[in-house]
Amino acid sequence: MFKHDSTTATTVEIVLDGQTIAVPGEMSVAAALLAVGKIISRISPTSKKPCSPHCLMGVCFECLMEIDGIRRQACMTPVKQGMIINRHLEEGEAGVGVGVAAGVGVEVGGQS
Repeated sequence: MFKHDSTTATTVEIVLDGQTIAVPGEMSVAAALLAVGKIISRISPTSKKPCSPHCLMGVCFECLMEIDGIRRQACMTPVKQGMIINRHLEEGEAGVGVGVAAGVGVEVGGQS
């Protein structure tokens, strides 16, 4: 479905769910993860089903994930070397850590 843009010459290493991986630089976290085949962004807290980035422009919130300790929209966050990203895909964590009620702030559109 997605085709890798071969004009992106830079790569950065990030920690995704505890594993170090290389992703293309110069794009959003969501686009970089999609480019390397990491399609699932989170587990829906209501349906418990996997979600993927949908709009890629900050409207749908389907790409929410913990980036450097803060819940952020991956489509609105530029990927950077050394980022620590946790998608909370484990079955037991599906609804844990979501929003302010769990003590984790939500950053919207790159602003906290």
